[in-house]
Amino acid sequence: MRLSRAFLPTLKETPAEAQIASHRLMLRAGLVRQTSAGIYAWLPAGLRVLRKVEQIVREEQDRAGAQEILMPTIQPAELWRESGRYDDYGKEMLRIKDRHERDMLYGPTNEEMVTDIFKGFAKSYRDLPRNLYHIQWKFRDEVRPRFGVMRGREFLMKDAYSFDLTKEGAEHSYRQMFVAYLRTFARMGLKAIPMRADTGPIGGNLSHEFIILAETGESQVFVSQDLLDYDVLADTPDYLGDLSPIVNFWTSHYAATEEMHDEAAWAQVPEAKRVSARGIEVGHIFFFGTKYSAPLGLSVQGPDGKPVAPEMGSYGIGISRLVGAIIEASHDEAGIIWPDAVAPFSAAILNLKPGDAGCDALCEQLYAALSPEAVYDDREERAGVKFNDADLSGHPWQAVVGPRGAAAGRVELKRRATGERAELSLEDAVARIKGA
Repeated sequence: MRLSRAFLPTLKETPAEAQIASHRLMLRAGLVRQTSAGIYAWLPAGLRVLRKVEQIVREEQDRAGAQEILMPTIQPAELWRESGRYDDYGKEMLRIKDRHERDMLYGPTNEEMVTDIFKGFAKSYRDLPRNLYHIQWKFRDEVRPRFGVMRGREFLMKDAYSFDLTKEGAEHSYRQMFVAYLRTFARMGLKAIPMRADTGPIGGNLSHEFIILAETGESQVFVSQDLLDYDVLADTPDYLGDLSPIVNFWTSHYAATEEMHDEAAWAQVPEAKRVSARGIEVGHIFFFGTKYSAPLGLSVQGPDGKPVAPEMGSYGIGISRLVGAIIEASHDEAGIIWPDAVAPFSAAILNLKPGDAGCDALCEQLYAALSPEAVYDDREERAGVKFNDADLSGHPWQAVVGPRGAAAGRVELKRRATGERAELSLEDAVARIKGA
């Protein structure tokens, strides 16, 4: 993308409504624009991040054996009446009527709909287990939407729903998602800690929320340093095998939100390993048994010929929320610091003297070698403006080309996260960027 032609409406001043770092930086860097309270349009650079986050989530769901479907945003109210949640869910649910006066709703979640869909397929225990997921926009009518995409009314989520014949099978599905979530967040450069959680309006009796540490986090958390030091991606899990040792490791070390904190248990953690910090929830998983399958009439013929209501679980990741959470966990006073895997572009190419034959030629070579993962600042702007905008946007690498370096065929390469600089040949600069 050439900045001279890009739709990237950056802001010099912080909008008054932006109260936290991610909201402020997403507006200033031209990633999103608010269209109404709690609802945002995603602009080109922001959409690139959103799609990269979404793709990592999709790859790890597929690897764990989940299968992708796509359910509609609008749901019939009748399904929710069958489950008993239509009146219980509260005013956060946007209730509407179609032209025939049928009660409908804009889905805040999809347990009812996916159960009804699966009911049309599953007849026998041989049709289990299954895990279905989708990535779809949802709407919850928050009273006071704030903090940008961190707590909006419309948001993009990944929901997965597992169906098993037995509780033991359902617990295995739960562990599959538990491990998949660890890998998903680690691939985004995040250290997400699973913490036992309240089930809330979803229901059920087994639940973990995945929380990343950030100074501006919404809640206080307490965690053992052993969990923060663990390399999630060091091993490749066997999703068909026994995953309990992995889950047991994560659940045997102390980790709790303020609501679930146990001072007596915390005191047993060696003082040097106690970490108290702020945290942001980025995922939540639930096992709720037959809470939805039974009232919605989902049953299969068991091995003994008797009907059995499948045991279910639900697994959510807030994809649009994750974009804000990543920024909250990774920024400085100058702007965003994107992890490599989710950055809108791997590198910003800064031409310090557009019109200079040597600078233009070297920048074009860089751009050709790095596209489509490079943004080329070819604007007629002062060097300071280009440096500031590159820091604000947070691309992992900045490839700086000035007349003296261009004459020698050299590129000054800056790593955004560390500030480390090196002067390299074009070939070495490209290799360094692509190898990050």
